[in-house]
Amino acid sequence: MKRRLVTPLPALLVLPLLLVPLLFLGGCSASADRPATPGRSGAPAPSSSAPFTATDTGWIQLMTPMSEQAGQLLAMASAQDAAPPLASWAAALAKEHRTELAQLRQLLGRMGLPDTNVHEGHDMPGMVTEADLDRARGLTGARFDGFVRQEIRAHLEQSQRVSLSETRAGGSQEAKRLAARIADSRAGQLRTLSSLDR
Repeated sequence: MKRRLVTPLPALLVLPLLLVPLLFLGGCSASADRPATPGRSGAPAPSSSAPFTATDTGWIQLMTPMSEQAGQLLAMASAQDAAPPLASWAAALAKEHRTELAQLRQLLGRMGLPDTNVHEGHDMPGMVTEADLDRARGLTGARFDGFVRQEIRAHLEQSQRVSLSETRAGGSQEAKRLAARIADSRAGQLRTLSSLDR
């Protein structure tokens, strides 16, 4: 089994260490003390009353594909032959992720960023990849259940970690509020997942 989680660092260090290289991978050029510039997709420019920094940009461009791809695995778990408690939990969590994803995409638009996955093809901590989805399709029974638990736990822990870091290091109050809601949700989601393991 692969383990992609990193050892937790102090919250103020996690997001810069994780996201600064990703900003370059994503072609982002905004500095941490400047508002993000609009994308080329024609999305509206961000409001001048709520400046978005490179940290905000890096966080949302990571969280959006993380939530989308985890949602695909959760949908698979709720539709396949997962054990009933896991299938029910996965269905409820998939619904929460759809709501979260809509909020992230609305914020992307207000930031003037295109709704594209700048991390496509990157095997990153907490990211459910296409290879993971392909592997899940070939598993059944207890092996499938165990794989879903492993991947979704990694996703929940890492997305909670980077969202907490955004609440401390981000520049936009709007982005920080959304990050705080996601981090709070992750705490409850992880508790429920742990109860399924008993």
